[in-house]
Amino acid sequence: MAALRSLFCGGKSSVSLLLQRSFHRSSPAALQVTVRDALNQAMDEEIERDERVFLLGEEVAQYDGAYKVSRGLWKKYGDKRVMDTPITEMGFAGIAVGAAMAGLRPICEFMTFNFSMQAIDQVINSAAKTYYMSAGLVSVPIVFRGPNGASAGVAAQHSQCFAAWYGHCPGLKVVSPWNAEDARGLLKSSIRDDNPVVFLENELMYGVPFELSEQAQSKDFVIPIGKAKIERPGSQITLASHSRSVGHCLEAASVLAKEGIDCEVINLRTIRPMDIESIEASVVKTSHLVTVEGGWPQFGVGAEICARIMEGPAFNYLDAPVVRVTGADVPMPYAKILEENCTPQVKDIIFAVKKTLNLL
Repeated sequence: MAALRSLFCGGKSSVSLLLQRSFHRSSPAALQVTVRDALNQAMDEEIERDERVFLLGEEVAQYDGAYKVSRGLWKKYGDKRVMDTPITEMGFAGIAVGAAMAGLRPICEFMTFNFSMQAIDQVINSAAKTYYMSAGLVSVPIVFRGPNGASAGVAAQHSQCFAAWYGHCPGLKVVSPWNAEDARGLLKSSIRDDNPVVFLENELMYGVPFELSEQAQSKDFVIPIGKAKIERPGSQITLASHSRSVGHCLEAASVLAKEGIDCEVINLRTIRPMDIESIEASVVKTSHLVTVEGGWPQFGVGAEICARIMEGPAFNYLDAPVVRVTGADVPMPYAKILEENCTPQVKDIIFAVKKTLNLL
């Protein structure tokens, strides 16, 4: 009270002195956004931006999506922009491809990419090949999206990774985001692209929050398709991965850093076209490479990276053979302990790194 009394009795000079003092302000907390919400925001903004964009799939409208990725979109845009379909992937994928040929920009959701096998003729023979077969007269601007790869406790028929399946096919672009920024920026780019895009999400990542920069929150934010990102710079060994395995690589890199091993982690982001130049540049620097993926080993994404490195200039910089960390070469078991042993774990990456560096 005495301090306040002296302040007010001191007149204007004391008050002005107080006003000149700078007050400490805590920096605003970084915005945390889940991968699910990032995908939802991207679709919301693109449906609003372009009247040709619409979403269709099983339970995407009134139920807000099986994984709530399309939450609120049907209430906001109505039946013409967000459409529930019957349980017939071949049917609604065909409708979406036809709509794309007619000038619309459909987002076709598969409840899981395992069900896209029911529609693979539409994806491969209709969507991927039409632009070439029409001599460039008919484009097919469509996004096939949904969860891909292993989840938890859903066994063999619901746990496959289709990155290599669709990455094998010319005419498609194949995108595999890891975090919220990837999901938001790459989905917006995919919707705006004039080519068919297979957009491989991961069910286990939907509820994971990530910091989203102010730039990434912009409605104009897009990430170019076909460009990888170095998530962690390093000098001794390169870890190249996509989707959920990127997080495993970063965890492994943190553990290895405590042992004096400096890992560079590359988030591929796109499977086709693959940014092999970024991988090559990293290998030239580190002279060692480990690839990590959740899919099967034979003819997989890692196998393609190995071949491209061997065929290119970076091969001469390798000090050891490339090592692949992959899912086990078996149908996914149902038992939890077997499932864990069939999918890449952080300990598997650490083992592969030490093996490559000849530290075992």
